[in-house]
Amino acid sequence: MPKPLPDISLDQLFRTARTHRSWTEESVPDVLVQAVYEMLRMAPTSGNCSPARFLFLKSREAKARLEPLLDEGNRKQTMSAPWTVVVAYDLAFARFMPKLAPHAKGAEHWFDGEETTKFHAFQSGTLGGAYLIVAARALGLDCGPMNGFDHAGIDREFFASDPAMKTWRANFLCNLGYGDGARIHPRAPRLDFEEACRIL
Repeated sequence: MPKPLPDISLDQLFRTARTHRSWTEESVPDVLVQAVYEMLRMAPTSGNCSPARFLFLKSREAKARLEPLLDEGNRKQTMSAPWTVVVAYDLAFARFMPKLAPHAKGAEHWFDGEETTKFHAFQSGTLGGAYLIVAARALGLDCGPMNGFDHAGIDREFFASDPAMKTWRANFLCNLGYGDGARIHPRAPRLDFEEACRIL
């Protein structure tokens, strides 16, 4: 039987984890970023459709392509982060269903229809982005998820000309690294259980 994680783990994942906007100079190796993906890919999505896609930007050249697409307030924190992840979703995710659901013949047709495709791509793709944050924190990294960028511009700059990514669409960005704590604001309030939840 699974048991609750110890308090130190819950703190690292949720209670004391914060959104970071400034970073130490400590590098994050490729193998750790790959380990983040290996962990997050095991989490559930609708019908195991797994539409989340991740473009990991590390090089100065890649960051330079991203910089003009960022809102001014997000540029410094992003350019100084060891990694920036474009969390995206793939509108053509269903083509992988024969691999992802080999037990179900015709699973690629579960998501037929433009509205159905968009809904599941965005919904389960956003779940993938949330799993990225939890997996990164679990492996000792700090995260800086954010909006504040030109979504269509990222799609054009990074996805449109690559046949393997032309059906990807940007959802949000997440900086990864080791935060230095310098630009952390006091934690904002959260809703109480009675404000956000109902038990029937």
